[in-house]
Amino acid sequence: MNDYEVTYILRPALEENEVEERANAIAEIVKGQGGEVTGIERLGKKRLAYEIADAREGTYVVMQFKAGPTVSKELDRLLKLHEDVLRALIVRLDAKMLTHMAALAAAAPPQPQTVSFS
Repeated sequence: MNDYEVTYILRPALEENEVEERANAIAEIVKGQGGEVTGIERLGKKRLAYEIADAREGTYVVMQFKAGPTVSKELDRLLKLHEDVLRALIVRLDAKMLTHMAALAAAAPPQPQTVSFS
């Protein structure tokens, strides 16, 4: 099994609960094909660099999963057919990227520094 990350943009007209439903449905596609979803992050509504299908903004969702190559190809095909998905990009994560992501997750957020003028 390989590690993958898919980033997709949903139509901006969807309500928050509809975005949740679509994200869960897309995760179920991976699970139904024998894959394992390791994380889903909803990044919210953002302005697009250019207009896509008469939309100037979209709701971004990033999902990490483990699956075989056939699962990623099937997911890509189904995302292209889904009417609420404006764009999708699936990338395979290599060992170097996984190490980098683990290091970022383990790192503590930086503490604000206070400056004293004595």
